[in-house]
Amino acid sequence: MEAKKQNIHQELIERCRENDRSAQFELYKIYYKPMYNTSLRILNNPAEAEDVMQESFLTAFSKLRDYSGEGSFGGWLRRIVVNNSIDELKKRSSTLSIDENISESDFENESDFNEQADYKIAEIKNAMQLLPEDHRVIISLFLFEGYDHEEIAQILSISNSASRTRYSRARQKLLNVLSEQRTIKMFHPN
Repeated sequence: MEAKKQNIHQELIERCRENDRSAQFELYKIYYKPMYNTSLRILNNPAEAEDVMQESFLTAFSKLRDYSGEGSFGGWLRRIVVNNSIDELKKRSSTLSIDENISESDFENESDFNEQADYKIAEIKNAMQLLPEDHRVIISLFLFEGYDHEEIAQILSISNSASRTRYSRARQKLLNVLSEQRTIKMFHPN
């Protein structure tokens, strides 16, 4: 029988459950940067990402009793950050554009993203800032946060097929932006 894996920060988590402020600060220092980056990739606004990240930690500390210890604490916290970031987007714009229509061409070259371009992560992040909000969110959730289309559909309250369609279109738009940036760089290297 396999023993249950214990979270590497379990001692800190237990101390946080007892409202130990120093333990909360330690956990905050450990997870601040990755959680901020997660929110920033979705919101594309440093001030909003900071607010969401702070709110997410407050939520996590107040709901720490709900954390069962199954799965990583970072994954549990990331889910809170992603959900709060999506909620912030919904506040910003009453609706995200959702296109339920799927065409065959949307899925013809599913591996195009990996095959067509060999881009550095920094280039992709910079190009993502130029994408429309709905494209940036889906790319961030799929590529950087590692959610599958079923999870993304639940997070965004859309259908699984809409998630796939939106991702396919966002991926193509991202490739276009990256290609344009490389072309510009070729002619204007400085």
